[in-house]
Amino acid sequence: MEIVNSVKDLKNYLAKEKLHGQRIGFVPTMGALHEGHLSLVRHCLAENDICVTSIFVNPTQFNDKNDLDAYPRTPEKDCLLLESAGCHCLFAPSGEEMYPEPDTRVFDFGLIGKVMEGRYRPGHFNGVAQIVSKLFEAVGADRAYFGEKDFQQIAVIREMVRQMDMPVQIVACPILREADGLAMSSRNQRLTGEQRQKAPLIAQTLKESLNFVPDKTVQEVRDFVVHRLNSEALLSVEYFEIVDGYTLMPVDNWRETTYPVGCIAVFCGKVRLIDNIMYKN
Repeated sequence: MEIVNSVKDLKNYLAKEKLHGQRIGFVPTMGALHEGHLSLVRHCLAENDICVTSIFVNPTQFNDKNDLDAYPRTPEKDCLLLESAGCHCLFAPSGEEMYPEPDTRVFDFGLIGKVMEGRYRPGHFNGVAQIVSKLFEAVGADRAYFGEKDFQQIAVIREMVRQMDMPVQIVACPILREADGLAMSSRNQRLTGEQRQKAPLIAQTLKESLNFVPDKTVQEVRDFVVHRLNSEALLSVEYFEIVDGYTLMPVDNWRETTYPVGCIAVFCGKVRLIDNIMYKN
């Protein structure tokens, strides 16, 4: 596996591959890799000739400096995992490489960037767009792979690609879960033993709520999920919204959408976990 730290070296490496007509796939990550990330790498390898993975903990998407400082970093382990998965190239830039000067760009994604994560993490998606656009420009990939756990982020990135007319296909891949249902996340490493035991209740509650559709109202399903999770002392729901999966706008009844998705953010202790589930009418 080739490891490069500069945009120049990355472009030089990929220029040779593109010259030979190789299709380039890209998996952007913030490291602390787990099986969910590796599933993206495998999807990428199945559909492209070359897989590039980036590891960069992007400071501009954190609206809480403590969250940035606490974000897990496991670079040596990450390299071994990527190499064993068959990744061809790791791009691991420094902060100075990605931001030689402050990025003052301001993106407007309309309502899809203002609800849910956009409401509770102001500036988050602007930072995501800053770094992802820089990475897309550096890699010049044919396809880029993201996990559906970050459901709203995928919608925002697709809108960014549309606005900037970038020639890259965004591929959404299914959520990978632990055996007990907990959505795989780098943040899970920060959970204490007791918190780790309680965190699967998020996915279990979402799954149970499927049984109420469409007989119960949207509000009743919301209330069930929020009450069940807030009844556990270690869990605190920040938001739970049932939205149209295309527009991300909240729905009041099941007839409003053909693609209802429940999106949730829950604090387990001080660790913020997100998840989502797709309902069927």
